[in-house]
Amino acid sequence: MRIVCISDTHGYHQRLVLPGGDILVHAGDLTGQSNVPEVRDFLMWFAAQPHNAKVFIAGNHDKLFENESEMAASLIPTGVTYLQDSGCTVAGLKIWGSPVQPRFFDWAFNRDRGPDIARHWYKIPEHTDIIVTHGPACGVLDRNASGQEVGCADLRRRLEILKPRLHICGHIHGSYGTGLFGETCMVNASICDEDYRPLREPIVVDL
Repeated sequence: MRIVCISDTHGYHQRLVLPGGDILVHAGDLTGQSNVPEVRDFLMWFAAQPHNAKVFIAGNHDKLFENESEMAASLIPTGVTYLQDSGCTVAGLKIWGSPVQPRFFDWAFNRDRGPDIARHWYKIPEHTDIIVTHGPACGVLDRNASGQEVGCADLRRRLEILKPRLHICGHIHGSYGTGLFGETCMVNASICDEDYRPLREPIVVDL
């Protein structure tokens, strides 16, 4: 099963050349300003891709999905799956996604570190194959421009327990890339760099 991973496209999705695959996953920050035309444009582009399944979560820039959730949901076309503390199964793979991340200025889906954010990670079922979160786990693909590890410690602890086959995130543009965390393949699929230039390639993972 070929998974094509993207994140943090920030309105530049039309510039992407996507490799073929079975499942296309976007890990949030699909927009820059999160107005209705911008969200609609992304969703129509996303739905038009040839992959058998298209799955996405929102990110901190995607305020429409938090502030006007019903409006945002009404824009999602057939054939596209949006996850918000929820899951789906695609070709036998169990996928779970959440847009929340540790508090980051006044953006969307902020949660305080500790019990407030941990309760979201407790919702992830056992035997989940692919976990998609906007923000990274602490210590893995989470260093910001200052070199600080800014990922979520509670998410890291949950990944240690669940041991998914794949974790996909974005949010921290400077930590684009792949790594391993125990048995889990870790992906930070941020397309934009720290200057919001869409310079990175989609990341492909075969499961």
